[in-house]
Formats: sequence, C-alpha cells, structure tokens
Amino acid sequence: MQLANGSAQQLVMEPEEDTAFQNVVVNLHGRLMCADFTEYECVAVEMSPGQVRFKTSALPRVAERIVSYIDHIGRIEGKVTELLDDGFMIAVQAPDRKRQKLAAQLTWFANRNELGLPEDRRHERIVPRNPNAEIRLPDGDTYACRIVDLSMSGAALELEIRPELGTQVILGTMRARVIRHFDDGIAIEFATIQPPESLENFI
Repeated sequence: MQLANGSAQQLVMEPEEDTAFQNVVVNLHGRLMCADFTEYECVAVEMSPGQVRFKTSALPRVAERIVSYIDHIGRIEGKVTELLDDGFMIAVQAPDRKRQKLAAQLTWFANRNELGLPEDRRHERIVPRNPNAEIRLPDGDTYACRIVDLSMSGAALELEIRPELGTQVILGTMRARVIRHFDDGIAIEFATIQPPESLENFI
C-alpha cells in the first residue's frame, strides 16, 4: 500500500474484518470524526460490509480509528487502511449482526443503481407548512427549533445548540439521533422509518 509520501506501510487486518464482500458504488454524505475528535464533512463513494472509501479533506494516519455517521446508513467505524489523493479507506469494525444489516442496505443501493431507479421516495424531503417545533434531549431539556425540511427517515433542523453526533433526541413523538452538524443546526435520523400520519402535524 502506497502512502502519500511514497513509502509503503502494511496494516495487519483484524480477524473480524471480512473483505469477501463486493464493493458497491454509492454517493452518501455524512460526517466523520478522527482520533483527535476533529470532525469533517465526508462522502462515502464505495462501500462493502468490510470497508468504506471516503472522499474528504480529513488527513488521518494509517491505522487511526475513525467514527462516521453516513446518511441512510448510520454509524460506521473502523481503522484507516489506505490514504488516497481525495480521502482514505477504512476497514469496518462491526459485529456480525451489524455487517448483515449493512450488507442488506448495500444490496438495496446496488439494485437501485443497476435498475436505474430513482431515489427511494421514503427519503423525499419536504418543506413543512408549520416549521416550528421542539426537540427533547436525553436529560429532558427541550429546545425550540425550526424544521428546514423533513422526510420519513429524518429531518434538518435549525437549532441554537449542537448536541454531539449520535445523541438520542425526540422531535415531537419521533425518536431520532443526531447524524450531522451544520452552521445553523443539525440533521437527525429517525430510529424507524415514519409512516405518513406521523408527519401530518408538520405538513
């Protein structure tokens, strides 16, 4: 494996990291955190249950632990195996159940791309007619927020505070977790895909 300075470095893969899966070309935005807790925007451009290729401005070291939150996928973590001109690769570290779930998600993406299907309508974003809402944090505190847009899988919120990535929150009656930070708010992903009737109060 060639590093940016041209030298070669080898990383011993941990036993649970299965590289037998086929990679799927994707275009999924998210955020990642390096070992020093710095956060970066990223795009997952190629994935399998065993590895992920990120396009990002982050410059981690080989073998550094990375935690990422990828839209429609969720939390993925692992160690850097290769540095690239526009990002890096990680070897996914996850239990078998998580890998099986990721395999099913990627199979859906692969089939959608192969068949030329449009984006899943369950993720179609809408601008609510009544954008004012409240979000509740795990400690019970509530904060006023403005819904920029939402879908059956998540929402973008204008919010004064910035809960940490992965924080469990409640929007209305819908449980969710924080997956991204913006300059003026956050993006959340619902714990389960919401039926249309759950969104009626907002639209």
